[in-house]
Amino acid sequence: MAKKDKKNKRPFQLSEKQLGYTMIAPSIILILLVVIWPIMLSGWNSLFDYRLNDPTRSERIMSESLNMETYADNRYLIEQSVTELSDLEPEAAEDLEAAEATMNEYHEALMEDEAMQEQYNEVNNRLENFEPISSGLLIASLDGDWGSEFDQALSTHIDTIRSYQENLGEEEAVEFGYMASQLEGLQGSVLDSNFVGAENYAQYLTNARTWTAMGNTVVFTVASVGFELILGLSVAILINRAFKGRGLVRTAVLVPWAIPTAVAAMMWSYLYDGQSGIVAHYMAQLGLISDPGVLLTTAGGSMFSIILADVWKTTPYMALLLLAGLQTIPRSLYEAAEVDGANRWQQFVSVTLPLLKPAILVALLFRTLDAFRVFDLIYVLTGGGPANATESISVYAYKALFEQQNFGAGSALSVIVFVSVAIISVIFVKMIGSDLFAERTKR
Repeated sequence: MAKKDKKNKRPFQLSEKQLGYTMIAPSIILILLVVIWPIMLSGWNSLFDYRLNDPTRSERIMSESLNMETYADNRYLIEQSVTELSDLEPEAAEDLEAAEATMNEYHEALMEDEAMQEQYNEVNNRLENFEPISSGLLIASLDGDWGSEFDQALSTHIDTIRSYQENLGEEEAVEFGYMASQLEGLQGSVLDSNFVGAENYAQYLTNARTWTAMGNTVVFTVASVGFELILGLSVAILINRAFKGRGLVRTAVLVPWAIPTAVAAMMWSYLYDGQSGIVAHYMAQLGLISDPGVLLTTAGGSMFSIILADVWKTTPYMALLLLAGLQTIPRSLYEAAEVDGANRWQQFVSVTLPLLKPAILVALLFRTLDAFRVFDLIYVLTGGGPANATESISVYAYKALFEQQNFGAGSALSVIVFVSVAIISVIFVKMIGSDLFAERTKR
């Protein structure tokens, strides 16, 4: 009976739904790692006043903390300075020893925590051996009011030691100033929390420069994508026809798109140059501009320049997407329309455009998202100038993130860019995609 049950037992099989999830699982994991995780990290960074160029804000700190490297280093220097300065100025010995006693008192209270003591000893040993301090050892969270009380206690001693500088000779005053600076460094080892919540968003959403950058981005996106759609559709219709050398023409059309954006931007910067640029020279000769130098030195000229460069480079990409859509339209539909007496324009309006809607939607979606995130073209060609007249929101985020090393602000701007792109995607899918899918269902 047992043998019979084994024979009738069916092998393990995944259901159709389980099989589908299994097939897309690698894609979901890749999206989580490549897209979602960086966005979540940027969102987390944006909640802090996180600046790499400021030692007190170079880490994300949720509560009052201690920079263990700064604390250990300055404590060692102070112990050496107290002995030297007491010999140099015996009258100050009592105050110097009082400062050292206060430092030791708070140090003993700090070392009552075994974990804190182990971390301090490890950092101290590494400093003695000139070894780097890892990020895991650098910051230690403080409990209670130790940090604020320590800060206040040191302030009194710093003022006392500074007062000696006024009545001492130049050399002695310098030594006492150095001692006071060491105490201030020890004081600065106590770090306040740099968690600011939504403050970065509130700051930049009410900042005029943010909205100027957003306006520049919208103008660039609408103008460049609009021209690219019109020109791309025209090019796609032309190269969709059968003629000799069509393959060569199609290849030549794609050359601008194949050039790296940074290289293309550098090339256009030479063409727009007011002294030697060919494009600037002939546009001035034709009366299109008042002077060859206005293309990269005025707000309107610079915006026109980056739009023209982007249209030149990306129109082939738009044409390629639309050409793929044109080739899916059956030739028999044009023949039927011709039999019914429709001219070329009527065929275009009644046959080409309705059946080309899916390709137009895809092309517009891809190019709008790409244009809204524009960075390299503007950064290389104008740098966002003159006077931020061509600065896009992505360029602004880059400047805050890398040039100013303000990771909190830059991350907030990056999240704003992501949300804007997500809104654009939803608008395309909801307002255009729903109508498109409804029409296809009817047919």
